[in-house]
Amino acid sequence: MKFLTKVSVILLVTLSLQTIEAQTETETEEKLSLNSGTIDNQFEYLIRKSGKYQEYKVVKRTWLFTLKAHVADTLKAVHKDLSDTQAVVKKQADEIESLKSNLANTETTLNATNDEKDNISLFGIQTSKASYKVLMWSIIGGLFALLLLFIYKFKGSNSATKDAKHKLEEVETEFEEHRRNALEREQKVRRQLQDELNKQKS
Repeated sequence: MKFLTKVSVILLVTLSLQTIEAQTETETEEKLSLNSGTIDNQFEYLIRKSGKYQEYKVVKRTWLFTLKAHVADTLKAVHKDLSDTQAVVKKQADEIESLKSNLANTETTLNATNDEKDNISLFGIQTSKASYKVLMWSIIGGLFALLLLFIYKFKGSNSATKDAKHKLEEVETEFEEHRRNALEREQKVRRQLQDELNKQKS
């Protein structure tokens, strides 16, 4: 009984493996076609489907003509892609030449700009930056010295003005006091005069 079971299992496994192989071959053949897929697949289809005669393969003429047409179409497409690629390469080469020319112009402009940057036009005369800085700092130093001199003179004038104002105030105060004293004396003298006049009348 055990022997029959083993034999049955072996037969089942063998049959299932053969079925799987047959399905795989069928699927592979279904993928291959003369009217679709790559040229390589179409050749494979032609080889598999063609008949055998001794060591030769017998191929239908229609299949050969179809395959020839497909190969010609593929070659045309390849040639077209090649022409397009060559046109793109030529266009890119022209662009590269144009960019090189632009780069040369840019470098010339940059050199001129650097020269202008290193020199400064002062009253229409090209002067180096170092000379320009020395001149500017000399002018700034001179103006600063003039400012200090002006501040010194202003302080001196200001203190002199304050002294003059103070003296003027003192003089005005003295004058006011003198005027008040003079008025008081004048009033006193007038009163005395009036008193004398009154005495003489009586």
